[in-house]
Amino acid sequence: MRILSAMQPSGQLHLGNYFGSMKPNLELHAGADASFFFIVDLHALTTVQDADLLRRNKEEAILDYLACGYDAPDFIVFNQSDVPAHAELMWILSTVTPMSLLSRAVSYKEKVEKGIPASAGLFLYPVLMAADILLYHADTVPVGRDQKQHVEMARDIAIKFNNVFGEVFTVPGPVIREGVAVVPGTDGQKMSKSYGNTIPLFAEEKAIERCVMGIVTDSKGARDPKDPGRCAVYQIHKLLLPAGEAETLADAYRDGLPYGEAKKKLLADYLDYFSPMRAKRAELTAKDARAALARGAKKASAIAGETMETVRKAVGLR
Repeated sequence: MRILSAMQPSGQLHLGNYFGSMKPNLELHAGADASFFFIVDLHALTTVQDADLLRRNKEEAILDYLACGYDAPDFIVFNQSDVPAHAELMWILSTVTPMSLLSRAVSYKEKVEKGIPASAGLFLYPVLMAADILLYHADTVPVGRDQKQHVEMARDIAIKFNNVFGEVFTVPGPVIREGVAVVPGTDGQKMSKSYGNTIPLFAEEKAIERCVMGIVTDSKGARDPKDPGRCAVYQIHKLLLPAGEAETLADAYRDGLPYGEAKKKLLADYLDYFSPMRAKRAELTAKDARAALARGAKKASAIAGETMETVRKAVGLR
């Protein structure tokens, strides 16, 4: 089994990133033949067009990865742009990708509705994501439910290419952990840096407190019974707890736990849960990031190079 996942360097990593992708990947890694985790800085250009900000975000993101456990020698951690094969394969795949397939991308429509410019890069985002996956013959791609369509599109693109040029690519499949498929943000929508509704992993405690205390709730009175299934505070909190403790907390909501008290409980458990990672993050340096990225890029480039030689021969470029 080869597993692959990636993260955009478009701001601080947050709880949604961790439970929707990073933690599931760590759990899958134990049984994997190879694990690829990379910073998709080429994808990020669709939304981050400040060079200094992008460079800073990339360094912060890799340090966050390392602090969360992606520092094992057998993890292949790298920047997408350090492996030029991603862009080359994206172009080759785009020549067999139907426009009708891309026009069905829900993520593109949602981002445009949120005010992100409707660039060609944003429209072709699923093709680059397909290249990211297919380069490494990944058969397992852990994603949130909102990214499931993109993996399905990568499958469609791989099948179309294989039908035209022969059996070159492994057809990937998404892995979604139902309990954390979509982590709610502070406004009740899916947690996303694009929506500004996140709770960061490694911000100052005061900043995290502001985010937690600002989670939107309904207008029920302090002691009124509350539905934990419809409450973003609870839906976030249960991710930090064992199943038994989560159910006990749900009962407290039904018995009238005030939202203010619920948020204070969430904050305490949040800081406790991430305390070891926050301590490790404080010790890491830019030198650690550069060393990890250099190791990862060398390994990834070797694998991607083999794939591209096969692709070039298949399409007639060799």
